This record gives sequence, structure tokens and C-alpha cells, in this order.
Amino acid sequence: MRVSIFPLPGAILFPGLQLPLHIFEPRYKALIKDALARDRLIGMIQPQRAEEGAPLYNVGCIGKIGEFEALDDGRFNLVLEGQARFRMVKELDVATPFRQIEADLLAEEDEPALAAVERASFEREARRFADAQGYAVDWDAVARLDDESLIDGVSQIAPFDAAAKQALLEANGLSARCELLVQLMQFFGRHDSDDGRVTLQ
Repeated sequence: MRVSIFPLPGAILFPGLQLPLHIFEPRYKALIKDALARDRLIGMIQPQRAEEGAPLYNVGCIGKIGEFEALDDGRFNLVLEGQARFRMVKELDVATPFRQIEADLLAEEDEPALAAVERASFEREARRFADAQGYAVDWDAVARLDDESLIDGVSQIAPFDAAAKQALLEANGLSARCELLVQLMQFFGRHDSDDGRVTLQ
């Protein structure tokens, strides 16, 4: 399928989850206007470097524009609802101000739940990580989340660098993503000296 993309470093989206966005650059305002006039779909994908025209990672997620607010100066506030992961086949040569790619949708593993030991291991490591990073977490609310919402939700908002977040997005299946998330929290659960982000560097 042909996908108009929003390449944003450090931002990933998972199927079934939401991502709030504030759109202000002219090319991405054009992207949103185009999507609203057609199928309301855009592709979230990370560039490999935070620079103009940087090559893209291979895997992203199709998002559908849900609630949106068009501001007087042409900016948009919107919520993107994750639909399906995709793998980029190639970038297209286009005349639009925004980039477009050809992509194949990825089939998701039919794995709705973790084993009890996997869930317990994740929650134990998440508590350690949150304490070390100084995060306040409502653990009662965490306990009420289903496995998929918990693992994908934490993967989407975790303060890891782009490479780590991309690895989480590309992990196949809930168990694999959970295991990788635990490893990342164990191995990279430290403050970066400059900005407090957890890094893979």
C-alpha cells in the first residue's frame, strides 16, 4: 500500500493505542489536510537520524486520525489511533511536500496474553525501573491493565532512545516485546548525564 508518512524521531505507535500530536510544520499540515480529505490514515515511522531527509527505519505503524482540532493559524491538535504495523518496501519519488512510501502490512502474532511468570517478571522490573528513575506510578491501575495494553503502552512511552524504541516496535509478539522491555529496563535503567533519558549509547 501507498503510505504518506510522518517521520518523527523518538515517537512510535502501536496498534490499538493512541498518540496525541501537535502539527505545526507546513509540510505536515499539508499531510494532515490530505489525509483528512481521503482515508484519515498516515504512517508513523522513525528516521534513523534527526536530520532532513534521513533514511527511515523499516518498520512503522499506520495511524488513523481520530479526534482533531483545526486551529485558526492552520495548525492541528489530533489523536492518532494505531491500526497496524507495516514494513517499508521503498520510498517513493513524489511531488508532495511530505514523504510517501510503499509498504506491506505486518500480520500480528495471535498472542493475547502473557504467561503469569512473564507478567510478574515485567511488573517486578518495572517497579525497580520506576523507583530508580523517580517516576510516580499508580500500580493498582497497572494491575488492572490487560497484558497487551500494558506492554505496548509502556513500550510506546518508555524514555528510551530511538534505537531501543524501534527494537520494541519491531519485536514480533507480546512475549518477545515483554522480554526485550525487561532487558532494556535492567540494562539501561540509568540516567543519561545530559538529559535524564535512558539511552542505548
